[in-house]
Amino acid sequence: MGEKAKTVEEYLSELDPARRAELERIRALVKRLVPDTEETLSYGMPTLKYKNRALVHFTASKKHMSFYPSSWAIEELRDQLTDYKTTQHAIQFTLDTTLPSRLLEDLVRVHMREIDANRQ
Repeated sequence: MGEKAKTVEEYLSELDPARRAELERIRALVKRLVPDTEETLSYGMPTLKYKNRALVHFTASKKHMSFYPSSWAIEELRDQLTDYKTTQHAIQFTLDTTLPSRLLEDLVRVHMREIDANRQ
């Protein structure tokens, strides 16, 4: 990648078509689930904000893609993430091991619930 992207569209346009399609799928799923999200870039990653707080980030790197739903969501749904490499804040996946829509929805719902409860 050349210059840093300034918008989510710019970020996605720099990806190869298969990775772009996967991140677009995630983007559309989250926006369908939470229509009042705001798109922005945060820490250089596409971010969807809910109630002025980061709801999810998603990104592509050389060997994998990552989805950042929140450490709370990852901890709560850890038993559903055994097929993925996780960190405290991220779930790593590839085109061969994508995140199922139902799992993405569950992760987003957990984080929404925590934001609604004003968890810091």
